[in-house]
Formats: sequence, C-alpha cells, structure tokens
Amino acid sequence: MRTRISATIALALLASGCGDNSSQPAPAKQISVRSEQQNALHNLSESNLKIALRRAIYDSGKKCNTLTDAGYVQEYGNLSMWTATCSTKQSFAIFVGPDGSIQVRDCREVEQLKLPACVITKRPKPDRPA
Repeated sequence: MRTRISATIALALLASGCGDNSSQPAPAKQISVRSEQQNALHNLSESNLKIALRRAIYDSGKKCNTLTDAGYVQEYGNLSMWTATCSTKQSFAIFVGPDGSIQVRDCREVEQLKLPACVITKRPKPDRPA
C-alpha cells in the first residue's frame, strides 16, 4: 500500500514538473521575403540610386527634375521604403514590393496615412571616381 501511494505521489510530481507552457507562447518568427529588385537598390551607387528613384517618381505620374538627396528608410511590412528629395524641396516616399511593384507617396502625406517618416537611415555608397 505504501509503495502504491509513493508511486502515485512520484507520478503526480513528474506530471506537475512537465508544466503547461501554453501561458508562455513561443516567440513569433519574422519571415522576410525580399526580391532581387529590393536587394539591388541597396547595392546601387548614389547616382544610380537617384536615377532609379527618380524614374519611380516619374512612372507614378509625379514630377521631380533633379534629385538632391536619396536613401533607405526602413522595411515596412514586406515593402522596402526609400525616400527622395527633389530640388524643389518636395520629398517622396518610395515603397518597393517583393514583386517589384512601386508605390510613391508625397512625404507630406505619410503622417496622416500612419506611414513611417521620410527619414533616411542608410545612405547609398558614394560614387567611385572615374
């Protein structure tokens, strides 16, 4: 009888040691999908990045005669966010999707749209001298 009680207590202790970890969910894994186009922008020189972003601005129907500043802002969802400033002081947020799609927004609109601010966090590598 004593052995049976000891075995029951031992089994109960073992079961309680296993614990229910459902109250502590496993940390969610972030999966990042980036296209060749998104990665390629990070490898462009300063002048080539300005050309690419200026073309995106024009393709969206907006105007920008001369780009004076451009750079990477951050990842936003699955979009890479870049910003470009024109000689007219107008700035644009350029979002590049993993499918190569482009969305261009005026930086004056990003706050009301609850998008990240148009603040460059990474500048392109400088052009190499010829």
